[in-house]
Amino acid sequence: QVQLRESGGKLVQAGGSLRLSCAASGRTFSRSAIGWFRQAPGKEREGVASVRSSDGSTYYTDSVKGRFTISGNNAKTTVYLQMNNLKPVDTGVYYCAISYGDSWSSAEYVDHWGKGSLVTVSS
Repeated sequence: QVQLRESGGKLVQAGGSLRLSCAASGRTFSRSAIGWFRQAPGKEREGVASVRSSDGSTYYTDSVKGRFTISGNNAKTTVYLQMNNLKPVDTGVYYCAISYGDSWSSAEYVDHWGKGSLVTVSS
């Protein structure tokens, strides 16, 4: 089974930057998407950003476009989320995730989860 481990979450002031890392190990499939979900207190878990293993195409939810950048190595065994101009609404637990169905529309389609890394953005 694939295992995912996030790191880099911390307290940061609004307008600041932070980079999260995800290390993936174990068996993986070529046609998959890897990236990040987040869950704010009292909110549903939402897809933030992902990269498709097959062609490298990326996805970003509207609220982070222009501020967040997803990247990684060629095999996508290490994935990063560079977060710039952070806002308090970005606060939440960020989860690394893999979907073999290449879908980032819902947490229901995620096949593997990391345990999460807390990002707190203060105003």
